[in-house]
Amino acid sequence: MIQEFKDFIARGNVMDMAVGIIMGAAFTAIVTSLVDDLVNPLIGLVIGGIDFSNLSIGLGDAQFMYGNFINAVIKFLIVAWVVFLLVKGVNRMREMAEGEKEVAPEEPKGPTQEELLTEIRDALKSRA
Repeated sequence: MIQEFKDFIARGNVMDMAVGIIMGAAFTAIVTSLVDDLVNPLIGLVIGGIDFSNLSIGLGDAQFMYGNFINAVIKFLIVAWVVFLLVKGVNRMREMAEGEKEVAPEEPKGPTQEELLTEIRDALKSRA
């Protein structure tokens, strides 16, 4: 069982997934800072100094912090846009790499099927 666990951990896809999770956590911190420290103040300037994180509605003892939800949506859209651009870039690089592999030197062309059939016909006529 321990050997199976070692084999599982040593697989490339498990390591790739771990690296992706770690990079995702680090990227989340960057996006949070981007939204909180740059995007929200810019939006606040445009719409009159509103800080989304302070927006809320109180119903009885409950406080609905819909401003935090707006911040979360902005963060999600930024992350989704960056992931889209990354995937698009990787796909473009992959297509370029595959395009280079597929370019093969052009083979010399031989006779067409009609030319071969004509030669066979002429050879049969000359025998008869």
